Amino acid sequence: MRLSRYFMPTLREAPADAQIVSHQLMLRAGLIRQEAAGIYAWLPLGLKVLKKIEQIVREEMNRAGAVEILMPTLQLADLWRESGRYDDYGEEMLRIKDRHERDLLYGPTAEEVVTDIFRSYIKSYKDLPKNLYNIQWKFRDERRPRFGVMRGREFLMKDAYSFDIDEAAARRAYNRMFLAYLNIYSRLGLQAIPVRADTGPIGGDLSHEFIILAETGESQVFAHRDLVEMGAPGPDIDWDGDLQPLVEKRTALYAASDEMHDEAAYGALPEDKRMTARGIEVGHIFYFGEKYSAPMGAKVTGPDGKDVAVQMGSYGVGVSRLVGAIIEASHDDGGIIWPDSVAPFGAAVLNLRAGDAGCDAACETAYKALSEAGIDPLYDDRDDRPGAKFAATDLVGIPWQLIVGPKGVAEGVVELKRRGTGERQTLPLDAAIKAITG
Repeated sequence: MRLSRYFMPTLREAPADAQIVSHQLMLRAGLIRQEAAGIYAWLPLGLKVLKKIEQIVREEMNRAGAVEILMPTLQLADLWRESGRYDDYGEEMLRIKDRHERDLLYGPTAEEVVTDIFRSYIKSYKDLPKNLYNIQWKFRDERRPRFGVMRGREFLMKDAYSFDIDEAAARRAYNRMFLAYLNIYSRLGLQAIPVRADTGPIGGDLSHEFIILAETGESQVFAHRDLVEMGAPGPDIDWDGDLQPLVEKRTALYAASDEMHDEAAYGALPEDKRMTARGIEVGHIFYFGEKYSAPMGAKVTGPDGKDVAVQMGSYGVGVSRLVGAIIEASHDDGGIIWPDSVAPFGAAVLNLRAGDAGCDAACETAYKALSEAGIDPLYDDRDDRPGAKFAATDLVGIPWQLIVGPKGVAEGVVELKRRGTGERQTLPLDAAIKAITG
């Protein structure tokens, strides 16, 4: 994409009401524009990042055996009355009526809808297990939306729902999601820690939040250092095998946010294994048994011929929230530092003297070669000052900068900068292109 034809409205300063780094940088870099409190338009750069995160989430869900569907944003109130949640949910639910005076709501989550879909088609245990997931916009009417996309009213969420014949099978489904989540965050360049979460009145021990480490995080995290350094399980998982050892290897090590912190258990760890840091919640998985299947009649015929309510779990990832979380975890004074996997463009080609025949020719060669290699470059072909080009490219966080100036062209070289480290190299053009393409 040539920047002269692109829409990238950057700002020198963030609005005064942007309180946290991610909100400031998303506005300054032209990723989003606020339309109302907690509601944002996603501009081209932000949308590219959002779609890349969404695709990584989708790929890991598919790999773990989940099946994608798309549920509506507007839901029938009658389904929520069946589950008993319509009156209990509170003021965060946006309730509306259509022209026929039917009660509708803008979905804050989708347990009722997916349970209705399941019960309409699945009647036998032979058709289990099932895990249906949805990447869709949700709405929660927060009283005080703040921090940009980190706590907005409208947000994009991946929500998956598992259906199983009994608790043992439900635990296997839970384990698949537990490990898939670790792989998602790893591919996003994030260090994620699964921490024990409150199960509320349902009880049991199957609930975890996933927290990424960031100095500006909203929660304090206490963890065993080995867990933090363990990393993701990787793609070579036998999803049909026994995953319990892989999960226990991680859950056996202490990890808790400040809400669930046990000072005595943490203090019992060897001193060199204790680690505390700030973190941001980016996912939550939960087993809730018959909470929705029983009141809504989601039953299957079991092996003994008797009908039984299915066991369910839910698994959420805040896709739009992750855009802000990545920025909170990866930025500097110059702006955003995107991981390669989600950067809006793979490289920037900076023409420091547009109109100069040598610079124009070198830039065109680089732009064509990078495009053909699938790098998706952004070519800054504007007639603007070099300093402005450097600042804009640093601000939006493009991983590689290929800098072409008249002096370098005369010497047969270009400058290559790696955004994340600031490392600079002077190389022949072919070598610079090769370094970017790997």
